Amino acid sequence: MSTQTATPDAPAAHEPGTRAARRPSPPRRPRRTQGLTSKVAVNAVLAVVAVYTLMPLTWLFIAATKNYRDLFATNPFSLGDFHLLSNLEALFAYNDGLYGRWLLNSLLYTLVAAVLSTLVSVACGYAFDKYAFRGKEKLFGVVLVGVLIPSTVVQLPLYLMASQLGLVDTYWAVLIPSLVNPFGVYLARVFSEGYVPGEVLEAARVDGAGEIRTFTKVALPMLAPGFVTIFLFSFTANWNNFYGALMMLNDERLYPVNLGLFMWNQNVYQQPELYPLVIIGSLVAVVPLIVAFLCLQRFWRSGLTAGAVK
Repeated sequence: MSTQTATPDAPAAHEPGTRAARRPSPPRRPRRTQGLTSKVAVNAVLAVVAVYTLMPLTWLFIAATKNYRDLFATNPFSLGDFHLLSNLEALFAYNDGLYGRWLLNSLLYTLVAAVLSTLVSVACGYAFDKYAFRGKEKLFGVVLVGVLIPSTVVQLPLYLMASQLGLVDTYWAVLIPSLVNPFGVYLARVFSEGYVPGEVLEAARVDGAGEIRTFTKVALPMLAPGFVTIFLFSFTANWNNFYGALMMLNDERLYPVNLGLFMWNQNVYQQPELYPLVIIGSLVAVVPLIVAFLCLQRFWRSGLTAGAVK
């Protein structure tokens, strides 16, 4: 008769001194109510910001459809008789089409200055990133100091220099100072670090490309999102350049649209018929900015997210 003996190393399954292995408890799921509450709070904040942002533009559009009588006889956000087309016709016909000339001046100042300023900024940022030269970081520090200085502080020295050169009351008095963009140089260096690998430039140099050709044919296409981003910032800044034009220009035929509307607004008490023209002119002046952002928003968003994902 054979008997089975339990080995000392293997305790019995139901031995009182042993404990069964516990399974790890599953992680607790976040409460659905908390996620819903946070989403509602975020959407509420975004809605308030959207209303705050769009309310002035909504009022401007509604006011632009009214004549002088309806502007003061109706509620600010209520529609009166639709006079948008007649207001536009009166705007561009007033004083032999002076507003149209202001609009063309603004486009000239903005487009020429934005394109040239962006090219200069991208070239400088590329040089700061890819080339090593003596005093590079100190010089870049001077550029960063230029970012901190408000543009209104330098307008008086710029006016004195333009006066000595005989450039006051000319297109050049507004265009030349707009070519300098320290913030654009800073952004261009950041974009160059994120978009242009040094190995690609070395390969282009090995293939016999010079420095200018390497920049224009290799680096510049890679910097297209950054170029568009800097261009939009420069476009907006130059379109809203009011104080510089106010200091440099005396001839109303050279005014940009924002300065011309300001001058009209100064005379609305003596000439009440200018009030509807100021409103409809302000609405028309916003359109180029909206069109620029809508057409270039894809490049702008990709440029702003440069370096976010590696």
